[in-house]
Amino acid sequence: MSRLMHGYIRVVDGFNHRVGRIAMYGIFVLMAILLVSSINKTFFSPTLWTLEMAQFVMVAYYILGGPYSIQLGSNVRMDLLYGSWSPRRKAWFDAVTILFLIFYLGVMLYGAIGSTAYSLGHFGGEPITFFAGLLTGSEEMGYLERSSSAWRPYLWPVKVIMIVGLFLMLLQCLSEFAKDVLRLRGEEI
Repeated sequence: MSRLMHGYIRVVDGFNHRVGRIAMYGIFVLMAILLVSSINKTFFSPTLWTLEMAQFVMVAYYILGGPYSIQLGSNVRMDLLYGSWSPRRKAWFDAVTILFLIFYLGVMLYGAIGSTAYSLGHFGGEPITFFAGLLTGSEEMGYLERSSSAWRPYLWPVKVIMIVGLFLMLLQCLSEFAKDVLRLRGEEI
């Protein structure tokens, strides 16, 4: 069991490390979009796509960088009491609180799957059966949801990024839970 946990931690942490390092460069993409927006508003006619594209890039930057942030321990903590605790007590507290986060992420992931199914034209019941039906060919996409802005981009790409990001965050939280369990057992990570 311990070897399985170590293997899981190594694979998930390695993958999220690489995704997080790539997502870090999203800030430069965001800056470029906002620079183009500023130049166009100042010297030319304003563009319709820049603000909404900046929002989409910010979503990708934030949600794909989240698992890497958890992995590094750079998330916000109330350090008033936590900082003075022993490593074992911290592991107990982290193991319990991460279970709440896992539940929350599960609910968020289910909601993101439903929202993505809606953006692909599924207005009926269970969204997971819709995606299974898309894979088998028994379902087909309907009217694709678009933004209500003047630019009117399709919304499914950013919603797919949200699903991927929430899934990676869920995997990283399970990795952190496994690390806490190993710490409580007294094993090296």
